[in-house]
Amino acid sequence: MKIKPLGDRIVIKPAVAEEKTKGGIILPDTAKEKPVVGEVVAVGPGRKSDDGNLIAMEVKVGDKVLYGKYSGTEVTIDSQEYLIMRENDLFAIM
Repeated sequence: MKIKPLGDRIVIKPAVAEEKTKGGIILPDTAKEKPVVGEVVAVGPGRKSDDGNLIAMEVKVGDKVLYGKYSGTEVTIDSQEYLIMRENDLFAIM
């Protein structure tokens, strides 16, 4: 993948959705929950403060992160789905 996010944006590869419940019931595609965990695959340089200084990103490539269920913009690159979102849309680094 060759993508470089701008500003304080990051590119996340979402985790695979669960296909079975804990009880062993197989879920159809329509019943699967959207994942809220993913791996950071690309990070922008950071955002600029009001006085022009660069504020570095807290996340780095390879971090597992927790984000909102409907956060970010879904994009498909080389038949792989990714999410692009701002760093402040993340809830936690796991």
